[in-house]
Amino acid sequence: MNHQSLSSFIWSVADLLRGDYKQSEYGKVILPFTVLRRLDCVLETTKTAVLAELESRQQAGLNPEPFLLRKAGQSFYNTSPLDMKKLMGDQDHIRENLYSYVQAFSPAVRDIFERFDFHTQVERLGKAGLLYQVTEKFAQIDLHPESVSNSQMGLVFEELIRKFAEISNETAGEHFTPREVIRLMVNLLFIEDDDVLSKPGVVRTIYDPTAGTGGMLSIAGEYLEEHNPQARLTMFGQELNDESYAICKADMLIKGQDVANIMPGNTLSDDGHLHKKFDYMLSNPPFGVEWKKVEKEIRKEHEQQGFNGRFGPGLPRVSDGSLLFLLHLVSKMRPAAEGGSRFGIVLNGSPLFTGGAGSGESEIRRYVLENDLVEAIIGLPTDMFYNTGISTYVWILSNRKPEARKGNVQLIDASGFWQKMRKSLGSKRKELSDAHINEITRLFGEFVEAEQDGKPISRIFKNQDFGYRTITVERPLRDEQGKIVLGTKGKQKGKPQPDSSLRDTENVPLNEDVESYFKREVLPHAPDAWIDHDKTKVGYEIPFNRHFYVFQPPRPLAEIDAELKQCTDRILTMIAGLSA
Repeated sequence: MNHQSLSSFIWSVADLLRGDYKQSEYGKVILPFTVLRRLDCVLETTKTAVLAELESRQQAGLNPEPFLLRKAGQSFYNTSPLDMKKLMGDQDHIRENLYSYVQAFSPAVRDIFERFDFHTQVERLGKAGLLYQVTEKFAQIDLHPESVSNSQMGLVFEELIRKFAEISNETAGEHFTPREVIRLMVNLLFIEDDDVLSKPGVVRTIYDPTAGTGGMLSIAGEYLEEHNPQARLTMFGQELNDESYAICKADMLIKGQDVANIMPGNTLSDDGHLHKKFDYMLSNPPFGVEWKKVEKEIRKEHEQQGFNGRFGPGLPRVSDGSLLFLLHLVSKMRPAAEGGSRFGIVLNGSPLFTGGAGSGESEIRRYVLENDLVEAIIGLPTDMFYNTGISTYVWILSNRKPEARKGNVQLIDASGFWQKMRKSLGSKRKELSDAHINEITRLFGEFVEAEQDGKPISRIFKNQDFGYRTITVERPLRDEQGKIVLGTKGKQKGKPQPDSSLRDTENVPLNEDVESYFKREVLPHAPDAWIDHDKTKVGYEIPFNRHFYVFQPPRPLAEIDAELKQCTDRILTMIAGLSA
């Protein structure tokens, strides 16, 4: 059964809920029951062995947990003689039996159902007289891993969440990233490490601070399994939304990951993996979301810990916290001497250029560029995400750049790499094909400048190409007679005083001499001007689109004139026809 027909079948449960539940509340029932049925099916084949093991270990007076995990062949178990099919045999006690069944799961699974607030939904369904019917509906679905693979199950969860988000006017994009975008990011993340990753017994860590339902971690795991079944990827994550966290945790459980590595809560204000470093990281933080709620904790860390904390380089404006996640990931990089790290993060256009010299945003860009951390930035097509049509960019950062990349940044314009989707999903109308992903991966891997149809699609720059100095240009203050006013005290004595109304600033590229620029660009227009060097600031911005702009000369004037004459002649003919 493919994920769409499966999710349509699960969706039919909504027909039972209609009237007793608002549309926006369907997910509160359907998501936890889907997870419950999946776990139920996963444990089905080992159920008898687990119960027999429980009895023998209890009789021997031993802690049964490690033995039960081994028998279950999973990182979770259930000690109830009941399962979802058996629940159907006692309609009158469905509520009590369902509670008893869920309580018999190992602690990590019980936490999942607490996050879903499952107890409240069971009580509500019971009062509405729907509990037996809903449970029966799910007991009929075959979600056994042999019928529905882990990756299919991930797609089912995504499909359901997207549907619930649409009908409750929430932003589905807060929960997950399109699969093909993750595949591209995973390709770019691992591309230079294929040799290392193909060695048997390799263990690497991967981390997502905005884990959502775990899609990024899952696809990274699938990639590695495909390329090297002997390699092991240990997954870590943190997620703020309780429902997404519960699904991510369930997904990780089924994949045999240690769910203690998936933490709840706000990554920015309460880092769930304090002092940990990782080999690889991926993140798609919410676009342009303000961080006012956690401003106090973040400012405190910035001011008190400086560069010993996560936010030493600076803080962006409160209206957009994207760059805070970038800094958080930088702080999680394994030191280069211990093998280093690489990470990919999806950001909107704002972090590329917002904020002038000296601003928090510019200082963060300055930090990552001057420390040679940015490997590449890839511009994606618009309409790629479920909740927004805006332009998005994948940043790849590393503190173990290959020799050829050192001191350089590669910009790849992949905005033309897309195919139209057969059916739009929210704001998502375009997708990357396998061929597009392969081409972007090739451009990145070969680290070359390239053109397509006469337009640049890959360009390589020096880090300092994005830097500039903002100089303050002063003009003298003059009295009513037009004479220059001179200072009378201290350091300013005898020096021309600046006229604040004539003050101006100029941005001088870092790789250009300030005095030469001043003589060429300013003095011919303002011979009495000077630079106030005390006010000079260094700034960094990445004007991505400007570097891919191709000038198209306007059409010849004669051609435009001829077209206008044709048009006016046609109008005159029409007017003549009307007056005849």
